[in-house]
Amino acid sequence: MLFSIKNQLVQKILPTKVDFERNIQKLFEKNLGTILDIKFLATEYSTSFGGRIDTLGIDNNGSPVIIEYKRGQNDSVINQGLSYLRWLLDHKEKFEALVHEKDSDVEIDWKSPRVICITESYNKFDLDTADLLPISIELYRYQLYENDTLLLERASQPKVKISTSEIFDKNETGDKPFKEKIQYSIEDHLVLLNEKTKELFALFKEQVSALDEAIIEEPKAKYIAYKLTTNFVDVVILKDALKIFLNVPSGKLEDPKGLARDLTKPKKIGHWGNGDYELRFEKEGDIDAVIDLVRQSYEFNK
Repeated sequence: MLFSIKNQLVQKILPTKVDFERNIQKLFEKNLGTILDIKFLATEYSTSFGGRIDTLGIDNNGSPVIIEYKRGQNDSVINQGLSYLRWLLDHKEKFEALVHEKDSDVEIDWKSPRVICITESYNKFDLDTADLLPISIELYRYQLYENDTLLLERASQPKVKISTSEIFDKNETGDKPFKEKIQYSIEDHLVLLNEKTKELFALFKEQVSALDEAIIEEPKAKYIAYKLTTNFVDVVILKDALKIFLNVPSGKLEDPKGLARDLTKPKKIGHWGNGDYELRFEKEGDIDAVIDLVRQSYEFNK
């Protein structure tokens, strides 16, 4: 339940209904960067088998994103999203042309495509299916309330969710079976580190995880992400330090000690990870100041 507070009085904010599925789709597409940190590419994108992908986008990691919406509980939304994913992976050139058309300079990561389903509710079979599939399906529930309020939450909150690699792969016979996904792990990032840097990462991970039990740790090929609905901090592990990226827009970070570097000034610098700020964590004594900055990014993105 949501409540408004005014002059120490609490009043319940009542839920409202969406008249049409298309209305919630328009709302998300107009605000896709703010809500899910995804760049909008196309709406109602036609496929060669007659279906239309509700929303196509690309995230800051270069992962293609398919988003499907349903107004109520619907058994087909996951299957529909998977069907579109299969089509997209067989027509990569169309997506690449679309990205080029939108003047995006993001390098496309075909190893980690994303399927996002957004509905008012799911049944137990939907949740079990998404959990058992060999690829990552992101399920979100939404609810609109009075006073123009939108609530968005994950249908489930796994502690660790591994992104998929290429889902379908042609074998010698031309068939396209599911292939085993590449599972990036924390150990992959730590294997060549000295003990001091491993201890720095263990301390950082402990402090970040303590911010919220719903935080997801997601190892990527180049960095480790910590996220709720979107990444709020990304960590690139160096031999002697942690390079930390904060998903906060330029000018929005309060950094009295000047630990973070604004990557947009004097001109924008490309980098792995999300956000406009970078800092290095090299000494245990800096952990409190580092976590204060991370907490700002967490609050901004939650």
